[in-house]
Amino acid sequence: MCRSRPGRPPVTLTPAASAADTERGTLDKAAGENFPVAPFFLPRDWRADLMAVYGFARLVDDIGDGDLAPGGADARLLGVPDARAEDRLALLDAFEADLRRVFDGTPHHPILRRLRPTVRRRALTPEPFLGLIAANRQDQSVRRYQTYGDLLAYCELSANPVGRLVLAVTGTSTPERVRRSDAICTALQIVEHLQDVAEDLGRDRIYLPAEDMKRFHVREADLAAKSAGASVRALIAYEAQRARDLLDEGAPLVGSVHGRLRLLLAGFVAGGRAALRAIAAAGFDVLPGPPKPGKVQLLRETGLILRGEG
Repeated sequence: MCRSRPGRPPVTLTPAASAADTERGTLDKAAGENFPVAPFFLPRDWRADLMAVYGFARLVDDIGDGDLAPGGADARLLGVPDARAEDRLALLDAFEADLRRVFDGTPHHPILRRLRPTVRRRALTPEPFLGLIAANRQDQSVRRYQTYGDLLAYCELSANPVGRLVLAVTGTSTPERVRRSDAICTALQIVEHLQDVAEDLGRDRIYLPAEDMKRFHVREADLAAKSAGASVRALIAYEAQRARDLLDEGAPLVGSVHGRLRLLLAGFVAGGRAALRAIAAAGFDVLPGPPKPGKVQLLRETGLILRGEG
C-alpha cells in the first residue's frame, strides 16, 4: 500500500467538483505504488483498463485503512449519511452495493463508473472485486493471524485477485497462469507486510503468523522497538525466504507470455526480488522503516528474469 498523504483542510465543493476531486486523488496515488500500475510501454487500451482496476483496488484499500480524503466526499458519493462517514464497515457495504451496479445498473461513485466500460470490454466477473472488499472487511475485525495458512487465506482475498484481473484484462488467463500469478501476488503481499511491520503495528495489525513469532521467541512488544533484535531479524529472514520461494514458484508465468506483458510481469517479480534483497541488505531489520530497493537493483533483477537467469 502506498503511504497516506497529509490531509488538506476541508473545502466546500459542488457535487461535480467533489466527484472529480475524489477520483483524481485516488488515481494520483498510482505514482506512489511499489510496483508500476500501468507503465507507458503497454498498449493504451490496456493502460486505461488497468488504471480502472487500480482505481477500484486503491479506493477499497483507502476505505479499509481509513485513508479517504477529508471532507466525506466519498461517503456522500456512496450514499452513506454524514453521521456514518467514518464507519468503515458501512462504507465497505455501500461500496459493495455500488460495485454490483457496475454489473447490473449505473454506479454512483466515479471510480466505479470508470470501471464499468472495462468490465464490459474485458468480460470481467464480480468475484475478484468482491474478494478485495472482503479482505478489507476482514481487516476491520481480524488483526492477528495465528498460522501461515491463515495468512495465505487472507492473501487469497487481498492480493491474488489483482493478478487475476491483470490476466483477464490482457486476455491471457489460463488455470496454470492463474496458479503462478497467485504465487507471485501472495509473495508480493508478504513482502509488503515485511516492509511495513512498524506501520501495520501502528494500525494495531500484525501480519506475522503468531505461531512463527512464538517459534522465534518474538513478542509483540519486540515489534515496537526502534531497531530489531536478533529474534525479530531471524523471524523476518524466515518469512522472507517463504516469499522468495513463492516468487520462484510463480516466475515461470513470465516465460509463458510474450511482448509487453512479459516485461510487465517481469517487473512485478523483479520488484519483489529487489525488495527482498533490500530487506536482506538491511540485516532483516525492518523496524526503522521499510527497506526499499534502488532503481539499479530493480533493473538488474528485471534483466535477469527476462534472460531466464532469475
